[in-house]
Amino acid sequence: MTTLKAGDKAPNFEAKDQDGNIHSLKDYEGKKLVVFFYPKASTPGCTAEACNLRDNWKALQAQGYYILGVSADSQKRQQNFKNKYELPFPLLADEDKSVIEAFGVWGPKKFMGKEYDGIHRTSFIIDENGVLDEVITKVKTKTHAEQIL
Repeated sequence: MTTLKAGDKAPNFEAKDQDGNIHSLKDYEGKKLVVFFYPKASTPGCTAEACNLRDNWKALQAQGYYILGVSADSQKRQQNFKNKYELPFPLLADEDKSVIEAFGVWGPKKFMGKEYDGIHRTSFIIDENGVLDEVITKVKTKTHAEQIL
C-alpha cells in the first residue's frame, strides 16, 4: 500500500497522543524511532501487536528505539487502550488521518468478503537522521518486536 521504502526520508508529522501531548518527527531527531500503524485500538490483532512490543520494551530500549503507535482512534480510546494494557509508549490519536495519509497506509482493504477503506498494519523504522531504515508491511502481530530487532 505505502510507496515509502528504505532510504526514503520519513514524512514530517505532528499529532496528539492519548494525553494531548504533541509528537512530531523533529522531536525524535538523533534517535531511532519505530512508528507502527494499527487499524483499531483494543481489537485482537492490535492488542497482540501492542502487547508484544510492551513485553519486549526493555530489549527495544536497549537497542535505542523509541516507539509511537498510530491509529485513527480518539484520544479517549487510545488512553483506554494504553491504560488497560499498560503500554509504555505513546499512542497517537490521528483522527484527521494526516499522519496515516503522510505515511500512505490508508486504503482499500478486504475482510470477510467486504471491501472498505482502512489502515494497513505497517511499521516504519526511522534512523537518527529521519531516514527510513525499514518498512515492515507484513507485520506479525505476535512477534513484531523480533521483526524490528
